[in-house]
Amino acid sequence: MPRILAIDYGQKRSGLAVTDELQIIASGLTTVASSELMLFLENYFNQENVSKILIGEPKQMNGLPSQSAEIIQKFVADFKSKFPEKEVVRVDERFTSKLAFQSMIDSGLSKKQRQNKALIDEISATIMLQDYLTRSMI
Repeated sequence: MPRILAIDYGQKRSGLAVTDELQIIASGLTTVASSELMLFLENYFNQENVSKILIGEPKQMNGLPSQSAEIIQKFVADFKSKFPEKEVVRVDERFTSKLAFQSMIDSGLSKKQRQNKALIDEISATIMLQDYLTRSMI
């Protein structure tokens, strides 16, 4: 069974998470500079069977697109152009950064470790992916 990959896209860096081959467990993969993301994905897709890509859709509390939505929409268009065979699913990413930070506190990471924005992005992608898997099972 192919994997599902989640991308928490940001202007500077993007957090990535991926499922196991049975699509049961979401795990953080890495954080990549957004300027290098397409090359990273091309290499990753050559090594791993990935059929579906989740890309965060930033929204404000009222449900309207956030300021970064336009930047992410451009990435989505570029991604679809480069990888037309991959299914793209947009998922609400509200609160994932806050949940990621709280999970870092809950797991006992030091204040210095919690300041690692790359780790927050990777955990955010993992939360987004695990939420998607949980909703898909219902």
